[in-house]
Amino acid sequence: MEKELFVLLFKKLSELGEEEGSALLSRGIDVQSVMPTVVEIVNDVQERGDRALCDQTERFDGVRVGRFRVGEDEIEKADEEVPEKLKKALEIAVENIAAFHHQQLDRDLWMTQTSPGAMAGQMIVPLDSAGAYVPGGRAAYPSSALMTVVPAKVAGVERVVVCTPPGKDGKVSSITLVAAQMAGADEIYRVGGVQAVAAMAFGTETIRPVQKIVGPGNIYVTAAKLLLRSTVEIDMPAGPSEVLIIADYTAEPEVLASDMIAQAEHDPQSISVLVTDDEDLAIATKVEVEKQAKEVARREIVKKSLAKSAILKAGSTEEAIGFSNSFAPEHLEIIVRDPMTVLRQIRSAGSVFLGPYTPVAAGDYASGTNHVLPTSGYARVFSGLNADAFVKKITVQQISKDGLRLLSDAITVIAEAEGLAAHAESVRKRLVERKPENL
Repeated sequence: MEKELFVLLFKKLSELGEEEGSALLSRGIDVQSVMPTVVEIVNDVQERGDRALCDQTERFDGVRVGRFRVGEDEIEKADEEVPEKLKKALEIAVENIAAFHHQQLDRDLWMTQTSPGAMAGQMIVPLDSAGAYVPGGRAAYPSSALMTVVPAKVAGVERVVVCTPPGKDGKVSSITLVAAQMAGADEIYRVGGVQAVAAMAFGTETIRPVQKIVGPGNIYVTAAKLLLRSTVEIDMPAGPSEVLIIADYTAEPEVLASDMIAQAEHDPQSISVLVTDDEDLAIATKVEVEKQAKEVARREIVKKSLAKSAILKAGSTEEAIGFSNSFAPEHLEIIVRDPMTVLRQIRSAGSVFLGPYTPVAAGDYASGTNHVLPTSGYARVFSGLNADAFVKKITVQQISKDGLRLLSDAITVIAEAEGLAAHAESVRKRLVERKPENL
């Protein structure tokens, strides 16, 4: 009998051991292990600017960059190199992403009466600048350029900067350049890693600082973003990609297995979990995972990822939902007879994919939703990247004299209870009857 090459946890959810459960639920990002290196690079960029960018890029990417900003000539050449079929696919993705994120925008200015004579509202103001980190170097990720730049431009950000690592030839992938240009990037720089995050946070001779940095990256990039939160705002912490699938008898084992493997090919640390109340489906999916995993191109990566993954047999759909809410997955697929009923009970997930024809890959690339999502359980408290991430909401209020008089007792009583007598007096002064010549 052939030895099983792809091993993943397979057992009843109720029998999940404390160590096994902890491994699945407490999948934190160990940024402390890389923080000394990150601090060193950040300090170097802050002190030496462009010279540090050159040295650190040579150190980590193996190339000495002479000019960091990508010129128009390079972008035009890249456009000639990218096949028309791929450009058309990117255009479709841009259209869908823009359409979806436009729907997320709140009204620019609104006012409503909160009490007689008192109006309160909100004004939406976009950030002046944002930085988009797009992974690169050994591989191209044009979709990450779309997912970070398009929402920023939709929100009205005037200056959107893209930083992405160069390849060994010192160039940025043509596909990434074309995607960034289509998305609306105003500046593109061939610099990656911690040094790119530090450059966007502090600014250098070449790169002006931004107000917020978004986008996925490795553990070093994540650590740098967390370290610099007192200097620049960020989107969220992000770790290895993950999927949790809630499925019942209506799901097909071949599809479930392919979705688990699709997630596994991202990274050796990626996690794929299937939770089902159908034992036959669980067994059949396990067989399919082992079969399909032997045929994938990124075989070794998939093997390591599956060793951290699991197929769990739940006693009921409700038990599966409870586990999912505790897991708080980055991606949640719901492939059951009545997915909307399950969806209404979901409290923690980065992005949800309903039904048998909605793979995670659709959201990764072209359905319009954003693929920059909270991982490692951060979906319990963080949202995925959205249009709101690039705006400020400024509250507005206007009160008439009669309106202030009606509110005065509530204001002054609370102010004096807090020991802030001047607050109370600022109300009373406005309500004092004055002679016309003193008005």
